[in-house]
Amino acid sequence: MTFTFVSNYINHHQIPLCEALYAQLGEDFTFIQTMPMEKERVEMGWSVNVEEISYVECLYEKEYECQKKIMESDVVLFGWTGREDIVEPRLLSGKTTLRVSERLYREGQWKMVSPRGLAAKYREHIRYRRQNVCMLCAGAYAASDFHLIGAYPDKLFKWGYFTRLRTYTEEEFAALKPQDGVLQIVWAGRFIPLKHPEYVVRLARVLREKGYACKIHMLGDGELEPVLRRDVESAGLTESFVFYGYTQPEKVRDVMERCHIHLFTSNYLEGWGAVVNEGMNSGCVEVVNAQVGAAPYLIRHGINGLVYPQDNYDKMEELVLDLFANWEKRKQMGLAAYETIRDMWNAEHAAQALLRFVEGLQQGVIEPEPEGPLSIAPVTAPGKMYRAMMQGEVR
Repeated sequence: MTFTFVSNYINHHQIPLCEALYAQLGEDFTFIQTMPMEKERVEMGWSVNVEEISYVECLYEKEYECQKKIMESDVVLFGWTGREDIVEPRLLSGKTTLRVSERLYREGQWKMVSPRGLAAKYREHIRYRRQNVCMLCAGAYAASDFHLIGAYPDKLFKWGYFTRLRTYTEEEFAALKPQDGVLQIVWAGRFIPLKHPEYVVRLARVLREKGYACKIHMLGDGELEPVLRRDVESAGLTESFVFYGYTQPEKVRDVMERCHIHLFTSNYLEGWGAVVNEGMNSGCVEVVNAQVGAAPYLIRHGINGLVYPQDNYDKMEELVLDLFANWEKRKQMGLAAYETIRDMWNAEHAAQALLRFVEGLQQGVIEPEPEGPLSIAPVTAPGKMYRAMMQGEVR
């Protein structure tokens, strides 16, 4: 089977899956990069040397060869490419093809009423509803968006991003976290409004008032970093915080391994949120906004993590205070989180599920997985997602 994955550029979020597919398919697997990475992403440390990766080819360097491979491969998976002219011929060909997408309407499904926007969605998605094309939903809110416009009926499946997996023996896992009674909290991301890093400073004040001992690790940089540093200093919380600035992904993981709790406070604009994978893989107890795309797929509330609704700081604070007050009862969620990533939501498992799935498609059979990647993506309206998670209806 020849398998080609086409996307704008390869990065650390895609490499684990690509490596897993390459391990299965060898030279029959190709990743086609359609454009050079933007300067902003390069400065964030996302860039990789594509010349050092044997399975990567660049469309902008080998236009004819890449387009030929796209048309002739047994299976093609399209991410966002910026080149609809190379996507359309393949989708119309009837050959086995998949697409992967985050949600369409991050700012609200009311946007679908725009005639111009709907016309664009027709050209890009709706007109292929009867073609041999399936949609992999990278985030739990994508299925509702595609269902709303009538695209990919009965062909919407769970997907996501798959970070590099770290595994531990039982003894290694038990030794990861400090046992000195000081709970370590980690927050990682860009210091920008949609990620609400200011929630962490507000929370730290409350934890101090309650007499709880903690250390808070803030990894990342951005426009709000100077503001947060001033707020921490003026509140007399300097001893409780460590600011790392921009941090390489592997270093982020090293810090997470030493932390008990991972806070992820992004709002509805966060399509997936790969740091949730990383925090869970590191055995952290997750406290995550349910509006984050990864949360409904990865987290079972009260079992392998905790979620709070719609930027609700008060509910987030309540969950964290409960963790501090009942840590010995709640810490097992960190182990359950680790097992979720180790056993199911990782690149190797996803690659195996994907290859089984496309083998069926080639025979004209759609056979989803029973759970996890490539299982049926529930169509849940954004406003009902939190309640559905509380009732266990999303997994």
